[in-house]
This record gives sequence, C-alpha cells and structure tokens, in this order.
Amino acid sequence: MNGRMLASDYDGTLAEQGAIAPPTEQALRDLKQSGWLLGLVTGRTVDSLRRVCPQLGLFDTVVAENGAVLYTPNDNQLEPLAAAPPPELITALERQNISFYVGQVLVGIQRPDEPAVYAIIRALGLDLRIVGNKDAAMILPTHISKATGLALALKRMGIPAEQVVGIGDAENDIELFQATGFRVAVANALDALKQMADHVTHQPAGAGVTEYIREQLRPS
Repeated sequence: MNGRMLASDYDGTLAEQGAIAPPTEQALRDLKQSGWLLGLVTGRTVDSLRRVCPQLGLFDTVVAENGAVLYTPNDNQLEPLAAAPPPELITALERQNISFYVGQVLVGIQRPDEPAVYAIIRALGLDLRIVGNKDAAMILPTHISKATGLALALKRMGIPAEQVVGIGDAENDIELFQATGFRVAVANALDALKQMADHVTHQPAGAGVTEYIREQLRPS
C-alpha cells in the first residue's frame, strides 16, 4: 500500500505492562526516519502516557482517551473534543462506591461494574456509552470513538485514511480500524479484531508491531 502513517494502539499493542520495548522503539524510529508519520491512538489519558511512555515525542499525533482528546507532543498542545464528565455521573458513581478515574472527557471503570454503570447512565438520561477495553471499560460521549478522533487528526494533517495503517489488539480498536486504510492485528488480539484485519502478526504486542514494520514496511 501507499502508506504514510502507522497509527497504533498502546497497551497490548506497542506496549506490554505499560512500556515499549527497545526493539519496538528502534523499529518506530527507523520507520519515522524513512518518512512515515507515527500516530498513537489509545484509551489512556495524556497524563498517564507522560508517566509511562518516554517515547511520546516520537509521535506526530496522539489520539488519547479513546478519541476524546487530541495531543501534539511536538508543541505540547492538548485539545479535548468533548465536554468534561457530567458532575451528576461522578456523584452517582461515588454514592455507589464504584471505582473509577477521570480524564479530560473519559471516565474509566472496571468491566464488572458495567451493569451498574449502565443503570446509572439510563437513570440520569445521559448521552453516554460504555466502551470495552479487555479487562477495563470507558464511559464516553456517544459520538466519541477512536475512529472520530483519528479521522479529525488525519483531516487536520491532510492525510487520507487510505494511507494509514492501523494496528491494535482490543475491542476499541475495531473503531480504530474504521478510520484506517489497512488493518493489522497483533497475535494477542481478540478474535473479533483478527477477523477484521488485513494482516495478523505472528508475534504478540510490541514484538508483533516490530515484526510488521521490519517484514512488511521494511524501512531503510
């Protein structure tokens, strides 16, 4: 394909246990040196990425909070794409002793709490949805996804989706695939994602990303 950008998920794809391994980092650097752009598309908050990802400056654009925030590491510009979580939602979660964390837009919860959180959203009449991410889940505005966030970033950069390779491992990467021209699932990806993919790597996570870059994109 006539590719211009690699847009990758973070946890379970580029990173294992929150960190990018040296071989994967070198593969990304070589790909960028060869002229490709790098995009990071993740459910993590920007603050979390700053703590765990010293390679953040490698990326030309970061779509954080599952599409709710755009961040440009080069100039440290952070832009929420939706309103902050409704105060009544936060109050209800606290009253029911549901564990959560809050980003600029996203509210992160654990999968076992989904039924209780759905009930809260319905009772409050909020225009929100829950997006799964393996063992975790995220509460987001219904119009926000990895696809919408990446599509906006690409529009601003003047890059057609057809020239973007998307790579991921989890449920929310189904939406990442919707905004890319070529779809890659790492070996540890969920079966549903593998079924959508144009290519599935032999190796899991970061090793799989490295494999794809070295064997398929072959940066000089």
